[in-house]
Amino acid sequence: MCFLIWYKHRSPSVKRLMKEAAELKDPTDHYHAQPLEDNLFEWHFTVRGPPDSDFDGGIYHGRIVLPPEYPMKPPSIILLTANGRFEVGKKICLSISGHHPETWQPSWSIRTALLAIIGFMPTKGEGAIGSLDYTPEERRALAKKSQDFCCEMCGTSMKTALLPLTSGSGSSQADKEAKELARQISFKAEVHSSRKSEAEPSNSAGLNCSATSPEPQQDGATQAFRGPASAMSEAQPSSTAPGQERAPSVPTNTSLSPRQRRAQQHSQRWAPASTDFNRVQQPRANPNHTGSTVLIVLLTFALAALIFRRICLANEYIF
Repeated sequence: MCFLIWYKHRSPSVKRLMKEAAELKDPTDHYHAQPLEDNLFEWHFTVRGPPDSDFDGGIYHGRIVLPPEYPMKPPSIILLTANGRFEVGKKICLSISGHHPETWQPSWSIRTALLAIIGFMPTKGEGAIGSLDYTPEERRALAKKSQDFCCEMCGTSMKTALLPLTSGSGSSQADKEAKELARQISFKAEVHSSRKSEAEPSNSAGLNCSATSPEPQQDGATQAFRGPASAMSEAQPSSTAPGQERAPSVPTNTSLSPRQRRAQQHSQRWAPASTDFNRVQQPRANPNHTGSTVLIVLLTFALAALIFRRICLANEYIF
């Protein structure tokens, strides 16, 4: 018991979740979320479908599973109500969910996740994990059917989960906030993915990478860490004929620091010239090869002389 009390007051995640639970205690006409009684890291939420969309009139229920490192790591979002946009019982892929920890920001909260779900519902799935692309007719039918849903885990009924929808400024403000949040999150995700694809080009044919895409530009810090030899090889023209010596290019970049200039001059001073390098790489003639040839020729002549002498001796013996 003492350990639980200590953990409750010392854990940043518990403090953050208890604060958010107090803020989201009262339901609104657009969303509501509360943790389970026996698990602070699992929440059940209810959101209303965005107006003027295929989900208008629908009320959708789901789970939010938070990691122990929350808010430093993103939560996982699971829909429990059939909706035609997200798969039921499967972790959905959003820029604010656990599938994209690189785009998550610790300043975001569970309320941010609820608004993001509302804002992302009218968008296209485009084959993302846990996404569906039902027809508008099917989504409208599911939206009407969702009002009769009742969660077996927390006992929440969709008919009483949210406040009645009104035309007040709060409802319109929540709609605008959800749309703006979804736009910002999707924009940040697209920018991050484009930068990642440029910085880490893949050789796999299964990824959507352009083979003719230009190489990413490198800043001054990256160029400073590159070796002088690589800079010289890039500065040489590719149209030089084979066998023709290439004159060492003199760097014209005046933005180098004195330390970088000295390192470059030192590398050029100790770098071997192309002709010397080719001369070293040429295989040397083996001096023992000529001696072996002469020895074989002498042995051949000696053997022939011996055979000739034996023949002569044999002829003298006969006669």
